[in-house]
Amino acid sequence: MLHLALTGNIASGKSSVASLLAAHGATIIDADLLARDAVRPGTTALDAIVERFGPTVLQPDGTLDRPALRRRVFRDPVARDALNAIVHPAVGRLRDEQLAEAERRGDAVVISDIPLLFEVGLEHAFDGVILVDAPEPERLARLQRDRGLTREEAQAMIDAQWPSLRKRAGATWIIDNDGPREQLPIRVDELWQTIQALPLRRSSADTSL
Repeated sequence: MLHLALTGNIASGKSSVASLLAAHGATIIDADLLARDAVRPGTTALDAIVERFGPTVLQPDGTLDRPALRRRVFRDPVARDALNAIVHPAVGRLRDEQLAEAERRGDAVVISDIPLLFEVGLEHAFDGVILVDAPEPERLARLQRDRGLTREEAQAMIDAQWPSLRKRAGATWIIDNDGPREQLPIRVDELWQTIQALPLRRSSADTSL
């Protein structure tokens, strides 16, 4: 099994690349979905978030008010680090569970979609890192157009992540999503052919010689 990481700054097109890789047959473990599971009502992670940030980050039904919490942390690096220290270990445990299930099924290529891969120092835990990148002005425009954010809100979200240049230096493969939409599937196809040619590593459950 190959276990690869997929990452990319906000509005780079990473989710589109994940969907295209899934269509090729890759198993996708989505950190954003795991993060939602990790903070369901009744979880220790949600309790810790409320203790740190107060009850105003909860919806009336007891679920996490993600937009309210996002506004709290994006402009406050200390608060953001505190949130990450709560959520990331819980997400890591859920990821390990899904990875173990993939190994039991015999999945050949598993890709963990982790937006903050480099920020949390996980890039060396994988057989390779796929980075999806797009120019910052284009990402800024996408955030304003697709999410209805103000320019200031969009820029704050971009500034909360490492710059692309720093991430490009640590990536194994880079998909530049800076052209027409029809170009992205072609680039993903090329990457998939490269991945298919890589040697599989032995599963941790495989003790044969």
